[in-house]
Amino acid sequence: MSEIENVVIIGSGPAGWTSAIYAARADLNPLCVIGVPKSTPSIVLPGGQLMLTTEVENYPGFPEGITGPDLMAGFQKQAERFGSRILTQDVVSCDFSTKPFALTTSGGETILAKSVIVATGATANWLGLENEMRLAMGGGGVSACAVCDGALPVYRDQPLAVVGGGDSALEEASYLTKFASEVFVIHRRDEFRASKAMQKRIFDSEKATPVWNKTVLDVLGEDSITGILLKDTVTGEESTLEVKGMFVAIGHTPATSFLDGSGIELDSKGYIALHTRSSATNIEGVFAAGDVADAHYRQAISAAGMGCMAAIDAEHYLAT
Repeated sequence: MSEIENVVIIGSGPAGWTSAIYAARADLNPLCVIGVPKSTPSIVLPGGQLMLTTEVENYPGFPEGITGPDLMAGFQKQAERFGSRILTQDVVSCDFSTKPFALTTSGGETILAKSVIVATGATANWLGLENEMRLAMGGGGVSACAVCDGALPVYRDQPLAVVGGGDSALEEASYLTKFASEVFVIHRRDEFRASKAMQKRIFDSEKATPVWNKTVLDVLGEDSITGILLKDTVTGEESTLEVKGMFVAIGHTPATSFLDGSGIELDSKGYIALHTRSSATNIEGVFAAGDVADAHYRQAISAAGMGCMAAIDAEHYLAT
C-alpha cells in the first residue's frame, strides 16, 4: 500500500470498531487492521475477548442479552456500513520516528499513516490446560471475567471457583458471592497476595471459601464444567472439587509486543500510558483505546467509549 492513510486502526474489539465507526462517519476513510484469526484464547483474537463470551447481558441496548460474537459482528457491520476498510493481517512492527508513520504487517506490507489508533486489547492469562481452553472457547463454564459472565443464569446458585490470590482474584470472588451458592478461591500458597482489605472481605463472607496450597491440574466435563482436578502443592495429593464454573484471575497481558522499539510509552505493567482524559500517547498522532490502555475497567462499554474518544482525538489532530 503506497498511499498514505488518514488513520489506521489496529485491533477489532469494541474499541477498534467504535473508532472505525466514528472515523468513517468523519470521512477519514479508516483502514482497520483486524488481525489474523487464531485458534486459542491465550492470544489476541480478532473481535477481542468478547469472542469467548457466550452471553453479554451488560451492554446497553440489548435487554435480552446478545452473544459476544454477535455483538462484535454487529460492530463490524456498522463500521463497514460507513465505509471502513478491513485488512485481515497482524501488525508486527511500527516505526513512529518519522511521518508518515510506517506499519509493517504479517503479510509483508508496509502501511503509511498520518495517524494511528492502537486498540489491540489485552488477553487474560490462562492456566494453559487443554480442557480449560476448550470449555472457554465453547462457553462451557470457564471464564476470565466474573463481571462479564458471573451474573448469567447458568452460574446462579451454583458452586463456583476462582483461581488466583491477588486483588483481581479476590475482587472476582467477592463479586461472584452475589450470585453463587459458594465461591471457592483456589490459591497455590497458604496466604493471599491481595491487600488486607480485600482479604478481609473474603474472610468475612459466608459464601467464600479459600482453598489453600492447590494448583489446577485439569478441568473436568464434556460440554460444560463439572469439576476441577486439584493437586496439593505440599503433599502432592490429588482431589476433585465439584463446581459449575471456573473463573481464572491470574492477570492480563496487554497486546503491545508489536510496539517494541516504536517509542510508545508503556506503564509498569506493559499497558500504553495515556494522558489524563485523552487517548493521546507520548507520540503526537498516535492514540490508544480499550484494554490495551486500561488495566482497571476492562469492559466492552468502557472500551467502546475509549474508541469514540480516540477517533475524535485523531480527527482533531488531522484537522490541525
